Amino acid sequence: MCGIVGYIGPKNSVPIILEGLRRLEYRGYDSAGIAIVNNGSFFVEKKAGKVAELAAQLGQTGGSVAGSPGVGHTRWATHGEPSDLNAHPHFDADRGIAVVHNGIIENYAALKIMLERKGCRFASETDTEVLAHLIAGSYRETGDLASAVRLALTEVDGTYGLVVLSARDPDHMVVARKGSPLIIGVGDGENYVASDVSAIVEHTRKVVYLEDGEIAEVSRDGFRTMTIDDVAVEKEVQHVTLELSQIERGGFEHFMLKEIHEQPETIRNAMRGRLLVDEGTVKLGGLQNIMGRLLSARRIIITACGTSWHAGLVGKYMLEQIARVPTEVEYASEFRYRNPIVNIDDVVFLVSQSGETADTLAALREAKSKGATVLGIVNAVGGTIARETDGGVYVHAGPEIGVASTKAFTSQLTVLALITLLLARARGMTMENGQVLARELASLPEKVGEILADTENIKAIAEEFKDKRNFLYLGRGANYPVALEGALKLKEISYIHAEGYPAAEMKHGPIALIDENMPVVVIVPRDAIYDKVISNIQEVRARKGRIIAVANEDDDEIGKLAEFVLRVPRTYGFFGPILNIIPLQLLAYYIAVARGTDVDQPRNLAKSVTVE
Repeated sequence: MCGIVGYIGPKNSVPIILEGLRRLEYRGYDSAGIAIVNNGSFFVEKKAGKVAELAAQLGQTGGSVAGSPGVGHTRWATHGEPSDLNAHPHFDADRGIAVVHNGIIENYAALKIMLERKGCRFASETDTEVLAHLIAGSYRETGDLASAVRLALTEVDGTYGLVVLSARDPDHMVVARKGSPLIIGVGDGENYVASDVSAIVEHTRKVVYLEDGEIAEVSRDGFRTMTIDDVAVEKEVQHVTLELSQIERGGFEHFMLKEIHEQPETIRNAMRGRLLVDEGTVKLGGLQNIMGRLLSARRIIITACGTSWHAGLVGKYMLEQIARVPTEVEYASEFRYRNPIVNIDDVVFLVSQSGETADTLAALREAKSKGATVLGIVNAVGGTIARETDGGVYVHAGPEIGVASTKAFTSQLTVLALITLLLARARGMTMENGQVLARELASLPEKVGEILADTENIKAIAEEFKDKRNFLYLGRGANYPVALEGALKLKEISYIHAEGYPAAEMKHGPIALIDENMPVVVIVPRDAIYDKVISNIQEVRARKGRIIAVANEDDDEIGKLAEFVLRVPRTYGFFGPILNIIPLQLLAYYIAVARGTDVDQPRNLAKSVTVE
């Protein structure tokens, strides 16, 4: 959520910042703003709505304004509604300090009262504005921007990714991080700051990742970093391999559709160099040093949020049924607040697309404080979860721009399947059985490609149901999480209310909702509990519910029971979710398109949720 991009150097900041903000739009936001140091004062423009509206307003009011340094921001509202006034940047009373901020200041109410008693006047409803006034007060005392930021932050409780400018000091930007990602982009005679590398990758591939509790003073010629306690920190400049083409649509109408169609390759990438088919096993370098702890673990705990939590639920079925390891799945947002029972012989996997999810980071630190081994399953390289865990596995899905996760989910499932096979072989599974599973995993990219090759049937179903107000999704076993994920995709991007349930639980309440107006999506592969799911379908039919079935290509019976059928190839049972989710992603996508919603940037949502 929320995006930051800043620039200091000889060029005009405005076009650099606007283009950076456009590349951050995928993170979700409701307003945007920019501040440029220009001849000893700030040029400022703020606008509720899209970056395009900010750019249009700049063209009308800013004309040929130029300057450096400058900073821009896309805001996802927490304190105060989306509005021009609440958009970032925020300023002190005499507009000598400009601040953009990702995160939440938890003690802002007490700070605001204290500042108002000192005569500060507030122009917005945000928590961020207290930072501007705090920093301005310290700046008047110290005359040094970095010191002012550092001293002000000692009074703050909460999280922040922060960039501060002073109209009186055009030679520096000051940035700080605690719980919200921030990077420095290193150039030649110029430097950048951003909350995401995608904002600056066209300008530099050399970046520095700030850690929690660090502050940096950035100038045209370099930067210096320190802790909030004023201890100097040496930082390593890293090289990022992200290609610009990876964050562009490539001819697809939406990023989400592009990412759905990338899944044969992203699933293959998750397995490349790791799946050893001939040996029926797996090699995962990120787990190599902690395999002893993994194999001796009393239990595995998977903790995550949203789509990643659904992946964790499928992982539980895999790990328990194939590797025979007791596994629990926890919402990260609840994990730390219930004082969980975690022991030193537990292994905790943190699953996150971004590697920056605030709730998942909090769960990581809670588990670590209790002595557990903590491991990450993340997509974005260099994220905080990857840096703070004892080991882990990257899913290698590449940048996921669409807010509704698709390819990251199937890549997470693929990695969980690899971990399962690795543990199963280490715990006694025969090579022959391992080879069967390995061959089936290796076949999944081609099978996903088969589903994606013909989507006309899915488009027709989407047109049929686009005006419905409610959907019910049903699945059993490892396909219950697929029902949850299918329902989540639909409500995220089409704004249709949808619920996922274990199919057998339907009769314990949700069956009251079923009538001729209720579409019911049932995941019904030809597996050991096929007949049980068929019985659930009969219960829906008896109440006139309209059935959309996700079924195997060779199921000749399902057409007699379901009004619509979405066909998928057959695979080994616990790998089925990787295939079964594909048509449900497409169904949600085409319904959303038919309804005219903003597929890539659905309302109220953020890609990377960096507040609790």
